[in-house]
Amino acid sequence: MMNYYERARYFRTKKRLGQNFLINGEVIQDIIKFADISHDDTVVEIGPGVGFVTEQLVKHAGNVIAIELDEEAIKELNKHEASNLEIIHKDILKTDLSELCEGKIKIVANIPYYITSPIIAHLLGEVDDLANKNRQKITDIILMVQEEVARRMVANENSPAKQYGLLTILSQFWAEVELLKLVGRKSFYPAPKVNSALVKLVVRERPLLDLSDYKHFRKTVKAAFSQRRKNIKNCLVNNGFSKENVKAALEKLGLDENIRGEKLSIEMFGKLSEELKNGTEQK
Repeated sequence: MMNYYERARYFRTKKRLGQNFLINGEVIQDIIKFADISHDDTVVEIGPGVGFVTEQLVKHAGNVIAIELDEEAIKELNKHEASNLEIIHKDILKTDLSELCEGKIKIVANIPYYITSPIIAHLLGEVDDLANKNRQKITDIILMVQEEVARRMVANENSPAKQYGLLTILSQFWAEVELLKLVGRKSFYPAPKVNSALVKLVVRERPLLDLSDYKHFRKTVKAAFSQRRKNIKNCLVNNGFSKENVKAALEKLGLDENIRGEKLSIEMFGKLSEELKNGTEQK
């Protein structure tokens, strides 16, 4: 087994970077297994760090494109002498994946927690982004995220209230999401304060819902989750939907005015959005 801990520590003490390197060899092998990589695949790795996962990816994939923002990590990555590895020094949020290579790609990413939502939005597109070029390029994504975030990504209306929200809908609208494995904090160096989890997103050809107006749906969902303590009626009214329109739509769908947004399934949000839109148009 590679001594990832010693290597990470060596890099860490010299560079003092605020990164958490995955040093658990078993988890690295799990990532390779879950990603189901063959020599026909091009894998884009986001945030490879010093390349512990990268050096396994190059053994299994046809091509690996590693996108890393940190200059010190790039120097380490350049020491990996693999003919099928391309290293790009760039911010993933400013990278157009559709221009990286021919054909489809798989994504493997161990990303800083604080940019999880922006990265998912960048890879999949927002719910009203029907022609997102990045999404059209990707078959599936293996993500390492904070456990709490993983639980939000796979949540539904029956989950604990604080798990189900905008990130849930953003993740599931354009992908099938599955929590693969919980990963303890000792699997990283330096150890983070929270546990992590591996999540798989398989990109959908079509959005989860067939709607007449996706912008309106996004606006409805955003309004519904805008004030966690308030019921759906107040949330919608406070965000510019007309009171009588909201009342009529909830009544028609048999929803209690006092229900909170996190108790509505994504499908029900779709119906609510369509009803609200119809109500506006009929005026």
